[in-house]
Amino acid sequence: MKMVKSMNYKDEMEKKAENIEATIRSYLPEEEGYQKTVIEAMNYSILAGGKRLRPMLLQETYRMFGGRAGLEEPFMAALEMIHTYSLVHDDLPCMDDDEYRRGRKTTHAVYGEGMAVLAGDALLNYAFETAVSAFSRIIDKQEMEKVSAALSILANKAGIFGMIGGQTADIEAEDIGSEVTEDQLLFIYGYKTAALIQSAMMIGATLAGASEEELVRIEKCAYNVGIAFQIQDDILDITSSLEVLGKQTGSDEKNHKATYVVLKGMEQSKREVKRLSEEAADILSSFENRNEFLENLIRQLITREK
Repeated sequence: MKMVKSMNYKDEMEKKAENIEATIRSYLPEEEGYQKTVIEAMNYSILAGGKRLRPMLLQETYRMFGGRAGLEEPFMAALEMIHTYSLVHDDLPCMDDDEYRRGRKTTHAVYGEGMAVLAGDALLNYAFETAVSAFSRIIDKQEMEKVSAALSILANKAGIFGMIGGQTADIEAEDIGSEVTEDQLLFIYGYKTAALIQSAMMIGATLAGASEEELVRIEKCAYNVGIAFQIQDDILDITSSLEVLGKQTGSDEKNHKATYVVLKGMEQSKREVKRLSEEAADILSSFENRNEFLENLIRQLITREK
C-alpha cells in the first residue's frame, strides 16, 4: 500500500488554503457596470473567509485518485460559490436571521435584504457559468465525459434532491420543534449539510476517473463527514462563542431548532461524532493510493473548535 510522505499538517494546510483562495479569486467577476452593486455583494460574501472545506476536499480527493492538475479548479470555485449562496440566504431575516457570519456582518446586514437575495441568486447562477468553463480545459473525449458527469453531481447535490431538499425539511421542522424524529433530523443533515460535502469528494473522484465502486465508497465517506460536521456544529452552537466561532452562538435555541444535541444529549452527540469520523477515516485509508493530508483534514474538520 502506497503512503504519501509525512508532512507538517499546519504548514501544508495554510499553503493549500492560500492556493485555493487564489483560485476562487481568479474566477470572481469584476465589480463594474450597472450591476456593480450585486457583484460587490457577491464578492463580499465569498471573500468573507471560511475554511474552504469543500474545494479543499474536492482537490484532495482528485489528487488521491491521480487527477491531472487544472481540470478540477473551475469546480472548486463553483462549489464554494454554491456553498456561499446558501449561507447568504440562510442568514436572511426570513430564515435564521443571523447578523454575523465568519466574524463579520452578514450580507443582508451590509447590503440590505433585497440585494442579499439577489447576491445569493447570482452566486448560484455564476457557479454554473464557472463550472462549465471546465470544458475549455479538456484534452480528450474521456475528460469531456468526466466533466459532464461532474456537472450532473454538482446540480443534483445542490438541488431538491440535495441541499435545497434539506433546507426545505429544516424550515418545516421548525414548526414541529421537539416532535422532530431522529430520522427527519438525519434527513436534514444528510441533505442540507452532507450533500455538498458529498458533491465535493464525488466530483474530485469522478474527474480523476474513479470507478463506480470507488465512487460509492467516497459518497459514504463524505456522508459520514457531513453528518459528523453538522453534529459538531450543533455542539459548538452551545459550547462556543461569537469571538471563537465567528458567528452568533445560541442561534439554534433562539430559532427553536431541533438538533442532534437536543435529541440525544451532549455526550451521545460527541460519541457519534467520533464514530462517524473514525468510519470515514477507515474508508479513506482503504484506498490503494492514500492521501495522508486528506485523512488528517477530515479528522481536524470534524473535531474542530470553530
